[in-house]
Amino acid sequence: MLSLVPTPIGNIGDISLRAIEALSEADTLLCEDTRVTKKLIHILKERYNTSFKENQEFISLHSHNEQSFVEKLDPSFFEQNVVYASDAGMPGVSDPGGALVVYCIAHNLQYDVLPGANAVLTAFVASGFCETQMLFFGFLDHKGNSRLAGLQKALFNGFTTVLYESPHRLEKLLLEIAQEAPQRELFLAKELSKKYQHYFRGTAKELLEEIGSNIRGEWVVVIRKSETHSESAISERDIMSLDLPKKVQAKLINKITGENIKEIYQRLL
Repeated sequence: MLSLVPTPIGNIGDISLRAIEALSEADTLLCEDTRVTKKLIHILKERYNTSFKENQEFISLHSHNEQSFVEKLDPSFFEQNVVYASDAGMPGVSDPGGALVVYCIAHNLQYDVLPGANAVLTAFVASGFCETQMLFFGFLDHKGNSRLAGLQKALFNGFTTVLYESPHRLEKLLLEIAQEAPQRELFLAKELSKKYQHYFRGTAKELLEEIGSNIRGEWVVVIRKSETHSESAISERDIMSLDLPKKVQAKLINKITGENIKEIYQRLL
């Protein structure tokens, strides 16, 4: 059968007993990066004195080859114990693994998904934005209109929203939010469960000033929900580019953000 095994997102102590058991009994390990999985197994052997099957096979399965790998699979492949492990966190959550589940469902093959470490829920709870509902957007597109449209949906969907962002684009994201929703409260979690874990809270402008150039590491961004819900892909920037009086612009921005019209007008001035 197939087992999807979540791995620690930082602290090795977050590995579960079930995850250790699945990894140790695997005949074949499909890995987002074989080097990372082999290092994890080495640590488990040394630190927890865990015994692993001999002659385990390690196969690279990442976002660039996942689809082609699955297309060449034969159902008999899963007559052995097969484990998929991403580098960190839950497989299938902004990581490969989902296509394997789809394959097993289509071919009536047995599979299991183990619970475990997950940056989305960890940051959502740590934010203190006391909601029972949230949306997870993963990574926004890197650039272009699709990124702007995705950011608008993340900002104005009416739910607490969680994003992943790389250190290379964190400053860009905060600058974009500062322009589109300058008053919105954000929660940033840096290096969750690792040695240099840190929480930040404030508006995008405040966070830019606080973080400065200290942006190395893995980041999760939690956006407090907007007061109103809008499906519009039109942004504040689009409205400000129109040759309209400031009062009219303020009224239009209010329609997509729910922000007080007088406050918008003063900001535009």
